[in-house]
Formats: sequence, structure tokens, C-alpha cells
Amino acid sequence: MEPRAAVFDVDGTLVDTNHLHVVTWWEAFRQAGHTVPMHAVLRAVGLGSSDLIAHLLGEDRDRGRDAQLSAAHKALYGQYFDRLPALPGAGELLRRLHRDGWTVVLATSASGAELGALRRAIDADEAIRATASSDDVQEGKPAPEPVEHALELAGVPAERAVFVGDTVWDMRAGARAGVRCLGVLCGGIPRADLTQAGAEAVYADPAELLAHLGDSPLT
Repeated sequence: MEPRAAVFDVDGTLVDTNHLHVVTWWEAFRQAGHTVPMHAVLRAVGLGSSDLIAHLLGEDRDRGRDAQLSAAHKALYGQYFDRLPALPGAGELLRRLHRDGWTVVLATSASGAELGALRRAIDADEAIRATASSDDVQEGKPAPEPVEHALELAGVPAERAVFVGDTVWDMRAGARAGVRCLGVLCGGIPRADLTQAGAEAVYADPAELLAHLGDSPLT
């Protein structure tokens, strides 16, 4: 059998962190004097820090304060590193795909200590071949580069890969990279938004995808 790659986003897809990001970004913005609604932050989660700030504050913001905002979010979010909760079925899904012969790669904007905390939460390192983190790419999602780099790490072409994510940014990145895309609802983004952005199918969470693996593109 030719090699196949299962590429996964992490935040909101495998680990239940999106609302932690919402609260900590909201607080970082508040401390800097910005009023940003939490629902707007949720819609922006999944973008890299610089892109998220630009998306929420606009191009006419004081860009000299971006690094301070990003550092404040990182410090606030870092308080949760020792108790990040995996989503139902996350580790089991990765281990099952690994047993079935899929090359499992993570594609995430997280890096460093944050990425380490996420991997500990998933608890399936034996199933994960590699990780494409924000340190490895010039442009984050929705650019295709994170997914394309994950495919390079897997040594698999786009036509033999599936990308699983929870945001419209994930779906757009996967579609631009030419891979089949699956969405999950556990990140808080509506089904219709994921479908419109390119999701071929949408599942509640990793556990539901695992339960329906036989009739999914990951069969």
C-alpha cells in the first residue's frame, strides 16, 4: 500500500484549548486598552499571533505593540500548560490511524513549550511521525505552507493526504494545499462555516470521527 498522511491541527481539534485562547487573548487585549468581543476572538483563533492581532485590530493599529500583546497572551495561556485537556478520542484516533498504516503529522501554530504541553495532553507520541510548527514556516494558516510542510515531513503527495481541523483557517489552508479536508465542531466553529471553507465532512470531535472511521476519507 502506498504511504498516506493524516495531518492534524492541534488546538481545538485534538486538545480542548480554543476557549482558553479566547479568554487569554481577550485579557491580553484588555490589558493593552483594547475592547475586543470574545466572539470575534473565537473566530480568529487558529491564526498565528501576528495574523490574529492584525485580523482583530486592523492594519492601522500601532504595530509596535504587537510583540507586547503576543507576549501577554503567551504568559496568560502558559498558566494552563500543566492541565490542557485532550478532546474525547484524540489519542485513540491517532494511535488507530498509525496502526492502520497512516503517517500522522501535526500542523500547528504552536511551538516550543506550548507544543510540548499539547503533545503531553494528547499522549500519543508513538503515533506521531513529525510536527510542522510555526517555527518551520514563513506564513501560517490560512496559507497552505503549514500543510505543505507537513506533507513534506510525511513524504506523501497531497492526493494521498487528509487534513483534519476545526477552523475555517484550517479548511482554507488544506484546500489550498490540495488535500481532502475534514472538520470537527469541538473548536466552536459552526458546521456551515467549515463546509463552506472546504470541509468534505464534519464530525463532532475526534471520538465521533474514530467511530465513523470506516466510512470516512480516513478509511
